[in-house]
Amino acid sequence: MAAALAARAAGVEDVLLLERDQHLGGILNQCIHPGFGLHHFKAELTGPEYADRFVRLVKEDRGIEVSLRSFAVRLTKDKELSYLRPGALEEVKARSVILATGCRERTREMIQVPGSRPAGIYPAGLAQKMVNIEGWIPGREAVIIGSGDIGLIMARRMALEGVAVKAVIEIQKTSRGLVRNVVQCLEDFGIPLYFQHRVSMIRGRDRVEKVDVVKVDDGLKDIPGSGFGITCDTVLVSVGLIPENELLEMAGAEIDRRTNTPVAPGVNLTSIPGVFACGNACKVYDLVDWVTRDSELAGKMAAKYLGKQ
Repeated sequence: MAAALAARAAGVEDVLLLERDQHLGGILNQCIHPGFGLHHFKAELTGPEYADRFVRLVKEDRGIEVSLRSFAVRLTKDKELSYLRPGALEEVKARSVILATGCRERTREMIQVPGSRPAGIYPAGLAQKMVNIEGWIPGREAVIIGSGDIGLIMARRMALEGVAVKAVIEIQKTSRGLVRNVVQCLEDFGIPLYFQHRVSMIRGRDRVEKVDVVKVDDGLKDIPGSGFGITCDTVLVSVGLIPENELLEMAGAEIDRRTNTPVAPGVNLTSIPGVFACGNACKVYDLVDWVTRDSELAGKMAAKYLGKQ
């Protein structure tokens, strides 16, 4: 939305905004905690409040056409885009494309946590959507693998809903989340954070029953005799994000296989002229304010590119 508004402000006459969900706002809609907008709006907002300010601006701008429940399925290097919307497959030929496709979560399989495959194992972001949007409580006793921001925030959220959060297990020496989230989400709620530990086994048949935890050395090797068990019925996995750039790869752009981000000389750029990537699709940010700042830059860059044609 920030990119679309910035492009319009820079003189682009016709903007099509595709959103695969039924509401604008993306991941912000499930981030009901405060802490957004301190830099951009000079106010502390929740995620939905932050998104709503942009939604209002988008709806007021008649030069921006919004298509909800629209899923992009094909993009070519010539900027030909195909997308599915309710009842139709649409094809458009764009002069410039900005991809704001965000990230997907890394899963248990990607960090190779052994054990059975019972119910009760969720990516932390999915659990966040379940609790904050659907109103479902995923379990009663939880262990969180990884100390990313979503995992820290969900530790607090689950505790507020009456879930016993037994521990957050982090394999590294320090948390990958913001310091304020470690303090406000764990320390303030008395939730233990185990550094240099890993979940070595998930146990359970129909439902998670227990996790085995072991301490690791500086080389991430298990330390013999340091293992212990934690009983739980839910495991949340918060071990990082992967930028969602399959459309960009489909179009033939150069992708960094290590980070799944576009290979380009600068922020928002890709190897295809006129195709830009912004937000977490470009690189993983820790604050939405910086996402907005760089996405506005992407809108201006697209407008400048169109001026060259």
